[in-house]
Amino acid sequence: MTKALWGLLRENRRVVIVAACAIVFLTLLEDVLEGDLIRLDEAAYVLIVEHLRADWLTPIMESISALASPVILMVMLLLIVAFAPGRRPGACCALNLALVVVLNQVLKFIVQRPRPEGFRLTAETGFSFPSGHSMVAMAFLGLLIWMVWRYERDRAVRIGCSVALAVLIVAVGVSRIYLGVHYASDVVAGFCASLAWLAFYTRVVAPLFLGEAPSRDVVEEAGE
Repeated sequence: MTKALWGLLRENRRVVIVAACAIVFLTLLEDVLEGDLIRLDEAAYVLIVEHLRADWLTPIMESISALASPVILMVMLLLIVAFAPGRRPGACCALNLALVVVLNQVLKFIVQRPRPEGFRLTAETGFSFPSGHSMVAMAFLGLLIWMVWRYERDRAVRIGCSVALAVLIVAVGVSRIYLGVHYASDVVAGFCASLAWLAFYTRVVAPLFLGEAPSRDVVEEAGE
């Protein structure tokens, strides 16, 4: 019974991811629309803003946050165009990035949550929910994780690159809370929105750009 259930979950993992992300996102959205400060936001403020802030750490957090800035993303896109496998990896990543930015702006316009006040370390404009940097980091770097697992045949490289990219995603979200420009709920909601988006994008759109990757079994047999 357990094995059958696990197999069913694996076969429908995209549906499971979308459903879980939707539940978390809608739960956070309901609390945000009620106008109360969420316990998650209060706990994150105490942990990250009150206890972690330090003069030496602030420049590091600013640099991490900048990983989701337009200039850095353009540089990474150029590197993907130059070195990534697949038919059109640059176009695949660029379209994904553009659509996620549009989705983020639409969600922000609908919710219109003001940004945190009183403890910002950097100036930001626009609405707060969901976090644009978090959505962009999850969508862009998350797609790179998917591409690594799709094309890289060395297990150690796959795991190492995926862990490194996942750490960067989380770090970008934490940096936005640290800098006082987003609540924790903005960040978590941004991650959820982009994860759900990636489940769709990597199933429907990305294969049109990248083509079909050969299975690992075929590659391993060819190398024997």
